[in-house]
Amino acid sequence: MPDVHDTQTRSRNMAAIKARNTKPEIIVRKGLHHLGFRYRLHDRALPGTPDIVLKRYRAIIDVRSCFFHGHDCSLFRLPETRREFWQKKIWANVDRDRRNLNEQLDLGWRTAIV
Repeated sequence: MPDVHDTQTRSRNMAAIKARNTKPEIIVRKGLHHLGFRYRLHDRALPGTPDIVLKRYRAIIDVRSCFFHGHDCSLFRLPETRREFWQKKIWANVDRDRRNLNEQLDLGWRTAIV
């Protein structure tokens, strides 16, 4: 199926997708706060700049989308247009996620991926 948007519209739509403070991330943060947990956001001192850092528990929570992180679930589907581009981009994200996770574990952090 061809793209329903022209190139400029698609580019504008993709540029509007946020990397931080997404709805799923905010839902997780509100739940943690309601339970009494206090946390830091996007700590650049840690590999991969994790979304939520619970320093007191030496724990990290990453909130990832199915599309950009290539999750193996029913919600992930590779686009029909520019398939090679997206496949290369998404698999690069998966590799980077794996490297960051290994570095976090090597530093002694407990990790959770939502």
